[in-house]
Amino acid sequence: MVSKTREHRPPRPTSRGWPGHGGGMVGYVDPAPEWRGTSVQVCGLWPFGAGAGTPMIGVPLGRDLDSGATVCCDPVSWFTRTGLLANPSMFVLGRPGLGKSTVIRRMALGLSGYGVHPLIFGDLKPDYVDLIRAIGGQVISLGRGRGSLNVLDPGASIQAADRLTGDARQRLLADIHGRRLHMVSALVTILRSAPPTDREETIISAALNVLDDRHPSGSGYIPVLGDLVQVIKEAPQAVRSVALDRGDITRYRDITENLEASLTALLGDGRLGGTFARPTTEPMKLDRPVCFDISGIDDSEVLLQAAALLSCWSYGFGAVSAAHALADAGLEPQRNYFLVMDELWRVLQAGRGLVDRVNALTRLDRQRGVGLAMITHSLDDLLALPTEEDRTKAKGFVERAGMVICAGLPPAEMPGLAQIVELTDPEKRLLVDWSTPPAWDGAAGRRTAPPGLGNFLIKVGNRPGIPLHVDLTAAELEVNNTNKRWNK
Repeated sequence: MVSKTREHRPPRPTSRGWPGHGGGMVGYVDPAPEWRGTSVQVCGLWPFGAGAGTPMIGVPLGRDLDSGATVCCDPVSWFTRTGLLANPSMFVLGRPGLGKSTVIRRMALGLSGYGVHPLIFGDLKPDYVDLIRAIGGQVISLGRGRGSLNVLDPGASIQAADRLTGDARQRLLADIHGRRLHMVSALVTILRSAPPTDREETIISAALNVLDDRHPSGSGYIPVLGDLVQVIKEAPQAVRSVALDRGDITRYRDITENLEASLTALLGDGRLGGTFARPTTEPMKLDRPVCFDISGIDDSEVLLQAAALLSCWSYGFGAVSAAHALADAGLEPQRNYFLVMDELWRVLQAGRGLVDRVNALTRLDRQRGVGLAMITHSLDDLLALPTEEDRTKAKGFVERAGMVICAGLPPAEMPGLAQIVELTDPEKRLLVDWSTPPAWDGAAGRRTAPPGLGNFLIKVGNRPGIPLHVDLTAAELEVNNTNKRWNK
């Protein structure tokens, strides 16, 4: 037998070096060095420079319009899990019909899956009712003949105060008193288009204290606005002393006449139809998502809409404060909430001084575990307020927001917006392009979808914006129809 010898072949290098004796193969390959830099610094290194990926923490919103990558975003996750935001709040701007409510619904749905309860404080269209019902939440209907919300009703706060002791109880009782005082003053402001005087607010505060003495928390009776008017009419000494009537009952009647007339207008025969002067028809629950449905209020009733929104916000924020007070005392589990304040402009433009009322309601500490979303059509809604002081405070809502999400906006909006949010020229052009009206579909005889429908730009501080498009799933489409009355 003839043996065959293998032909000798020289060794070949591998990715880890030369094999064999003296070759020096390594068991670990050092990664290539990497550097980061701005687009100005590394633009000349293309194609070796690469941009950072989109955030992957939070609710999946849509796909990046530049890279096609998935964009995950919500104020709660970006604050608690990434540190991208200084506070868990957001402000949403955009022309009507481009999907502002849609992106909020997507966040609310995703956050509910994370255990964060969405709370919709005033749904005018309605945009959120079907979603809240679909995820097992509570829908509270308000309006003429539909339901009432007593502005003197502390809701869950009074039951929470009864379970607390010491300083925690006193703080919650003080919060209850402050919120009721703010709410009554706000309703007077809406009726008058001007805030009550300092003396009138002091009289309201003293009258509320008299009501608390007459009807303590254990009595089972919750006063209504009619009871507050009756206290002012009766002129108890505690109220007369702060009215500074100098012992003259006639002087007292003159001092309180305008206030009494304004409060009487809030009762059943007034312009607001008693919606806020009757007992609360359905108390809010703290262990599930909640939506206040005020879509039964017609758009022609501007004052009633503004009053309903403000009342829902006050009642809801009070309930959240009570829930956190119980959690801090170890009496209830810690719950997180995502609060939605839609149609902000309707309240701000209802009367001078209402910016202060909204500001007082929305000052939630970031330690309270609450995410906040405020929504309006444009920055002009905030800059159209009658006084420079109100305009400056309203702009503060946007400046203090952890993130700003913009849909399509008109060109005239850009100079004012750029003073608050840092926008590059390409980002400005993008927002203006998204606001372009839809083209006419001549074949079908109808308009096509707007070019900016579902497109948004996420801005956080001076970071580059993230442009994305939101596509709805089949399950979301079932609870996303906001034009039901046009269906045949």
